[in-house]
Amino acid sequence: MTFADHFETFHGLPVLTLPGPRQERLPDADGVAWRLDCGWETPFAELWRSFTDRVPSTDVRALVIGPWWDDEYSDLRPALELILADAERFPALRALFLADVTSEECEISWLQLTDVTPVLEAFPLLEEFGVRGGDSQGLGEEPLSLRPVRHDTLRVLRFESGGLPGQVVRAVGACELPALERLELWLGVSQYGGDTTIADLAPLLAGGRFPALRHLGLQDSELQDEIAAAVASAPVVAQLESLSLSMGTLTDTGAEALLQGQPLTHLKRLDLHHHFLSEAVADRVRTALGSAGTEVDLSEHQTPHRWRDEEWRYVAVSE
Repeated sequence: MTFADHFETFHGLPVLTLPGPRQERLPDADGVAWRLDCGWETPFAELWRSFTDRVPSTDVRALVIGPWWDDEYSDLRPALELILADAERFPALRALFLADVTSEECEISWLQLTDVTPVLEAFPLLEEFGVRGGDSQGLGEEPLSLRPVRHDTLRVLRFESGGLPGQVVRAVGACELPALERLELWLGVSQYGGDTTIADLAPLLAGGRFPALRHLGLQDSELQDEIAAAVASAPVVAQLESLSLSMGTLTDTGAEALLQGQPLTHLKRLDLHHHFLSEAVADRVRTALGSAGTEVDLSEHQTPHRWRDEEWRYVAVSE
């Protein structure tokens, strides 16, 4: 899987990349999600000043940050500090996404991130927060990190990564997010810093931590079978409307655990796309859940790569 295109919509709004200063007329500030892209030539500080000078910041509802570097790849922290310093100028901001970057612009594992906790601390009314990237393979001063916080209005939290640090997963599980409805974690692989263990997921699976949670995505993992087995008996499943175990190395072993575990027929949707299931087991999953009205996504069947006498299964997003 590659990120071939930028967001077209975000937080229910069409995404508009901030045009050049010669643009005669801009749309209403609250009518679009504003995307900032340095385009390899404009320093982020200059781009940010242009944005805050031209767009009424008090009305901005959604921000999407694209490439923040103007020359060589650089870490996110200086750009994020500029945004956070102006947080009081954005009282209407309800959604922020960091790193809407395509694979042609920068591989996901090369994105040099930072501690993103200050976003949740600076924007107490934020409803949606997303981050793309994870371990930067030693390129940046610090990897993606998060500290446990309480946030009363956050409804959507999404981490897209080819190697999500286990520290971030543990911090999410320790957060107090009473309004959280959707949580999506792309866990990735150990080669790119994805060192999450099943034990790290335990607080998320126990239920009760996030009482409003209705969608859980534990995706893109080389431990997808083990995750499926843990989910099969996890208390949190009873409160969900949709579940995603997609994009990873799910095989018949994980699918059998789901079939033999607690009932999943209350789910409106089960997303297992990008999988390694045999057709016989895939049919059993479709029959068991589809007959109860659950939408099951079993698209993107994968065939293991073979190396000498061994099979290699791969996640959708890693490098």
